Amino acid sequence: MITKPKGTSDIYGKEAKIWKYIEEIVDSVMEKYNYTYIRTPLFEATELFHRGIGDTSDIVTKETYDFVDRGNRKLTLRPEGTAGVVRSFIENKMYGSETLPVKCYYNGTMYRYERPQLGRDRELTQFGFEVLGTDDPLSDAEVISVAVNIYKMLGLKDIKVEINSLGDSESRNNYRQALLNYLKPYQDKLCDDCKARLEKNPLRILDCKIDSATDIIKNAPTTIAYLNEESKERFETLKDYLDILEIPYEVNPQIVRGLDYYNHTVFEIKVDLPGLSNAQTIGAGGRYNGLVKELGGPDTACIGFASGVSRVVLALKEQDVELPIKKEIDAFIMYVNEDEKKYALYLQQELRMAGFTIETEYTNRSLKAQFKQAERLKSKLLIILNSEDLDNGEVQVKNSNTKKTDKISLEYLIYYLDEQLADEDSLTLDFENFQKQTSLTDNCECEHHCSHDDCHCKD
Repeated sequence: MITKPKGTSDIYGKEAKIWKYIEEIVDSVMEKYNYTYIRTPLFEATELFHRGIGDTSDIVTKETYDFVDRGNRKLTLRPEGTAGVVRSFIENKMYGSETLPVKCYYNGTMYRYERPQLGRDRELTQFGFEVLGTDDPLSDAEVISVAVNIYKMLGLKDIKVEINSLGDSESRNNYRQALLNYLKPYQDKLCDDCKARLEKNPLRILDCKIDSATDIIKNAPTTIAYLNEESKERFETLKDYLDILEIPYEVNPQIVRGLDYYNHTVFEIKVDLPGLSNAQTIGAGGRYNGLVKELGGPDTACIGFASGVSRVVLALKEQDVELPIKKEIDAFIMYVNEDEKKYALYLQQELRMAGFTIETEYTNRSLKAQFKQAERLKSKLLIILNSEDLDNGEVQVKNSNTKKTDKISLEYLIYYLDEQLADEDSLTLDFENFQKQTSLTDNCECEHHCSHDDCHCKD
């Protein structure tokens, strides 16, 4: 038997509805904030990620899926979304737009070859958004607020925002030198990867999955201590804006983010999940003012955010969030003979186009079995067809909750369904009692296999 690759998942059934609901919430919030959807290729030139993410990052050195195509081009499955968005921004000359900043968002799969674990897969789905073309701290505050509001709309609680500043180029360079001076005496105690990073990019060591838990790193100098006055003022302005938006936050000097292109604001969003100690960060982002220029475009200030959907799903489950996902259908159309089946085909099309969620019978089961199928699908209403009623331009509609059956003119059916479905809370299913009331059996003498109590065929 062929099975799915390690580190990938099949998303289907109830789980798929959760994923789709998250996607719909993201779309809805993005529309309110005037972000437009962007779709970039699943694979890009390998150079894009080496230049954009950085040669010293774990993503580039260990985790990318690289391949050479038949044209001998070096390509990479995208490990994250920002670099592709920036490439598109440059290639399509969006920087020349009079409507700067460009505000866009994405939702798609990324690929990283890493050890699969809870909330961390080799094929992962991320949603994220970018603001390209402004250095105003107002945009930093907006990006953070958008992320927080998405999580709130999903129903997550105990949302924690942690922020830090890497400062401008001067501040970052000063900090880099201070960190290098601090770490050199401990070089022999660092892991092999961090020994290699020490000269190339010592900030990477702060993100190391091995060394970050040691006292050496915990006692390392912080970025905030090396901010120049301009960077300090900018960071204070961001905090003022977050206060205005009533977004609680904590300053966490340990946040540096794992990518080379960050400067000034960096942040992580966490939820309190005692059972998921290694998956509490559900989203993160920061400002990357140098990336557009690094990839060949004009000097452009940008900020972005990304969140792993599987992490969000884990958080929703851990917090027992009940999402308002539709678990039932509006009506199930029931029939027995071929003429009724043909009309069911026509009727379900008309009702679906009118906005109702409709199902019908596809496997030629008896009427009793169709009742059971409607029960499994949690159908609120049952539309029961029989030839005599159809000849009179009518159908029977049974309310699954009240058990009441009405004979409805086909001309009035859509209006009737609207009225019946208006108060969905009153339409909870109780099929067990319903079946007891109607005494459904397969022993009725009529060709429709009705229940004895409900048979209209001999009338």
